[in-house]
Amino acid sequence: MYDAGPLNDEARGRTSFRRIAAAGACSAGTAVALGAFGAHGLRGILSPEMLAVYETGVRYQMYHALALIAAGLGGLSVRNPERRLLLGASWAFGCGTLLFSGSLYALALTGLRGLGAVTPAGGLAFIAGWALFGAAFLRKEKA
Repeated sequence: MYDAGPLNDEARGRTSFRRIAAAGACSAGTAVALGAFGAHGLRGILSPEMLAVYETGVRYQMYHALALIAAGLGGLSVRNPERRLLLGASWAFGCGTLLFSGSLYALALTGLRGLGAVTPAGGLAFIAGWALFGAAFLRKEKA
């Protein structure tokens, strides 16, 4: 059977982190598009309160898109134990964006208040992501 070997594992790891950075760039672009849609297409349709909810979703999506880009780029420059932490942070940022921003978009567009119950789970995912992100850079290097 073929053994992937350390060079192929290294190449696979780099590809994963390139994809994470690319996903962050896509999320940032989507945040810009959603923000423009909110500012131009939803003004006058949504109440000011719901427009603010929508804009909060856009803002947090952009923050965490940039965090995904940083985690992807960071994963290209650190060693394996730290990479695992950055990979975990990336998953948390992605899940947080879907849960937090997604629930705020859905709440603003539908008015269904029950969707707001999902938002804190996204916030917890964001917090976990930032903790993992920080831990990746605080690990001591072994001499």
